[in-house]
Amino acid sequence: MSGQFEATTEINRPVEEVFAFLAAGTNDPKFSPRVQSITKTPEGPTAVGTVFTSTVKDAGMKTGRKFRITEFEPPHLIRWAEVSKNTVTADEGGYDLESTGTGATRVRIFNVLSGHGIGKLLVGFALSAARKDADAFGKRIKAAVEAS
Repeated sequence: MSGQFEATTEINRPVEEVFAFLAAGTNDPKFSPRVQSITKTPEGPTAVGTVFTSTVKDAGMKTGRKFRITEFEPPHLIRWAEVSKNTVTADEGGYDLESTGTGATRVRIFNVLSGHGIGKLLVGFALSAARKDADAFGKRIKAAVEAS
């Protein structure tokens, strides 16, 4: 079983600024409390092939995650795929950014979650929790970008 969750928010910053904040990747702990730490390889600007390695805490358990950037089109599109082997993974995810023409940016984030092994039994719960938190997640992204 797999499924998608998404959130959309409007951020009071120009699209280039929002894109730069999100493309850095290492800002994730500023808006995602589940991300305990994150690093980027290689150093330098994010591009297709960049890998972000993180430690996350879900349901009281810490796991290691690795995401590879699969598409990168400044300042409008970022796509990733999880390459780590976990029971529930984000096989595809991304940001879509659109200038609203008022110095603000509309951001859509999404992730497609899949279960593997016992994760096939857990992915429904993970999707439910992610969908329940989606609007709040969008608001946390907005707050983090606007505070930067």
